[in-house]
Amino acid sequence: MATNPPALRRDAIGLREVLFQSITDMAPGAAIAASIPAGAAFAGGSLPLAVVFALIACLFSAVCVAELAKHMPAAGSLATYAANGLHNAVGFLVAWAYVLVGILISPLVLLQLGFTTASTINSEFSGYPANLWWPWTILGALIVMAAGLYGVRASAGLGTILGVFEIGVFLVLAVLLIIHAGHGNTLSVFGTGHTPADHHGITGVIAGSIFTILAFGGFEGAAPLAEEARDPRRTIRRAVLGATLTIGVLYIVTTYAVDVAFGPDKFATFGSSGASSWEGLARQFYGLFWFFVFLAIVNSTIANANAGVNVSSRTAYAMGRIGAFPYRLARIATRHRSPYVAILLVTAATVAVSLGLGFGYDPVTAFSVVGTGIVILLVAIYVVTNVTCIAYFLRRRRADRNIVLHVVVPVLGVLAFVPAWLTAAGLPVFSFVSTLTPPISYAGPAVAIWMVLGIGYLMWLYRRHPQRVADVARVHLDEELGDEPGEQPSVPAIPVAPV
Repeated sequence: MATNPPALRRDAIGLREVLFQSITDMAPGAAIAASIPAGAAFAGGSLPLAVVFALIACLFSAVCVAELAKHMPAAGSLATYAANGLHNAVGFLVAWAYVLVGILISPLVLLQLGFTTASTINSEFSGYPANLWWPWTILGALIVMAAGLYGVRASAGLGTILGVFEIGVFLVLAVLLIIHAGHGNTLSVFGTGHTPADHHGITGVIAGSIFTILAFGGFEGAAPLAEEARDPRRTIRRAVLGATLTIGVLYIVTTYAVDVAFGPDKFATFGSSGASSWEGLARQFYGLFWFFVFLAIVNSTIANANAGVNVSSRTAYAMGRIGAFPYRLARIATRHRSPYVAILLVTAATVAVSLGLGFGYDPVTAFSVVGTGIVILLVAIYVVTNVTCIAYFLRRRRADRNIVLHVVVPVLGVLAFVPAWLTAAGLPVFSFVSTLTPPISYAGPAVAIWMVLGIGYLMWLYRRHPQRVADVARVHLDEELGDEPGEQPSVPAIPVAPV
């Protein structure tokens, strides 16, 4: 006898947990310590300006996501939005790209967990090899997997606790660094005067913005939890906007603080480990405070990997239940209502990517390669989401359309993202677009191959199972509540496993 496909746990989490899903998906601690400093080689002491650029661009997109989430609360999130606003095929390709983003988030931050922990232990105990990073990466992956399998309440609760701690540590240290800088405090770091010679002026700032945008990536992370949140039309909207603004201000304050404390004219040498890093400055100026910085970085990597698994597993689940992805990805555990097959698959991919690139190059280089790939995908998705906002309110919600929110803001969002995307993708279309060097530049072709495979799979689905592509546009929560009644397509029952 056929049964209805099992669903994610409804009303499981509230605004606090959903807000911290977006916050931890941005990984403020890890971003402050590694993602943003990675841009210093390009922007130098003008890195705070690159952070401002990223905040403005992401805030435009956050408004679009918030407006769309209000009308389409769905685990498919950005893919469902694009399918309804533009075309089902576009929605599918967004899902295809977004799943890869979620999969890559965990290797990105768990590589950081590995090399940060190994370097820190080596600095305290010289007998520990500084290159023995991989056990910590695997341990982090297993912790995140366990949290995910225990369900959204456990994983969201973990993210909240870890998120509060990491924000508190870096905010306190930023205040101390600003005080330490004394007369060195200057607003000139918000101009282009401190860029390095080989990336002078606005070119360097735009190249640096690749990594500052990476720091904001995930502000929309609350959206895939819509089917598990209470009052999702309101909660998701508030969480996305609140996370973007709050963490954006935190990034500006912390980047400014470490810039003026270290010295803007030599900031191009600032990095993610050693003496010229957040942990290094904490050691130099405040003694044992470095340990809290280290804990904050570790917490942030775990929290961000956890949030990335939440995003990728829910997107895979949403696509699996309609057959656009393999149905097995929508299998739900009986006790904790977690999409366990998707979580296990993401964990396996995390370990494979982390170890493959980490041993193929080194963990720091692998971090930059993965980060660049994420930016290429995320920025493209954000641009599509901005365009979706325009089309959705023009085609389907004309009565609710607001010229500023649904036309001006999305257009500005597209324009703000174009320079960083062209740089990350290695397309020097304009003179202000800087060219990345290998192996970081390999991220562009790798992402292109993934999307070509997605297009090929989409064409196969259109020929064999066109309804599955059409179902990307379904908002399942509305169907369950009867808000938008419609014909239900035939979908095989999905087994529930006793996990």
